[in-house]
Amino acid sequence: MDSSPQSIKKLYYSIGEVSSITELKQYVLRYWETEFKQLNPSKNKAGNRTYRQKDIDLILRIKDLLYNRKFTIDGARKILDTNGGDLADDNQNSKDKSGVDLELLIKIRSELKSILDDLRK
Repeated sequence: MDSSPQSIKKLYYSIGEVSSITELKQYVLRYWETEFKQLNPSKNKAGNRTYRQKDIDLILRIKDLLYNRKFTIDGARKILDTNGGDLADDNQNSKDKSGVDLELLIKIRSELKSILDDLRK
């Protein structure tokens, strides 16, 4: 899974191109638009979505939160809201406004899932 920027930069990308770049299905991208207010690609005169590089960066950030860090959609939405949609690495500020250490919670959740998997065997 190579999420590095494309060698040829374009101003606008179609949903098919974004689907290839992010390795996500088009219906997932459309669904995420309904769940994340920050993801709002513009549409051309024909009504087709036109994504900019900032949209692709946000999609990759959401994908990381959901698939790699195992956040729920609601949890990922809260992370993006607390960062104001900023794509800077939030490891430096792992405590959110309520003082909860997110990194610690992620580790605890991972350990609990591991224990649960062992118990099911």
